[in-house]
Amino acid sequence: MSQQPAPVVSFDDEPLILVDSEDNVLGYRAKAEAHRGDGVLHRAFSIFLFDDDDNVWLQQRAPGKQLWGGFWSNSCCSHPRRGESVDDAAARRLYEELGVNADLAFLYRFEYHARFGDIGAEHELCSVYIARSSAPLAVNPNEISACRAIAPDTLDAELANNPDAYTPWLKLEWPRIRDAHWAAVEAC
Repeated sequence: MSQQPAPVVSFDDEPLILVDSEDNVLGYRAKAEAHRGDGVLHRAFSIFLFDDDDNVWLQQRAPGKQLWGGFWSNSCCSHPRRGESVDDAAARRLYEELGVNADLAFLYRFEYHARFGDIGAEHELCSVYIARSSAPLAVNPNEISACRAIAPDTLDAELANNPDAYTPWLKLEWPRIRDAHWAAVEAC
């Protein structure tokens, strides 16, 4: 039995939405260019997908990623496309990367900047979502090299003991979810 090749869902020339700190659109720039040097502020999103046992799904980013390939990160993260709302983009990408349709709950938006050596940087105005699903995952290997469900307390300990294995945005988002938004996680 042959398996269909995984779809390519991310492109270096895909235009990202450039914004200011107030989320006003300033223009568009190809994804690869927007991440070079210090990066240019653009819209992004992060999703934390929980299973029925309150474990959170983590992904190990595919090694071919421009930034932080091979690092562990939250369940799904990406950018909305030109003309696409952040909510619609998050739902689309959750399905493209993990094969999951789930109701997303918006938690908060924040701006961050993180350099990846001499290669480039993330400079994002990032909307953070949570979702819950018991559906089996269908991982897209073009985006993800491994996936695992992990107990929240275990993730807390791993971030304290081995932070260099994780993406910078996960290290910013997870503590804020645990401190300020855990009731929303339990309710979703």
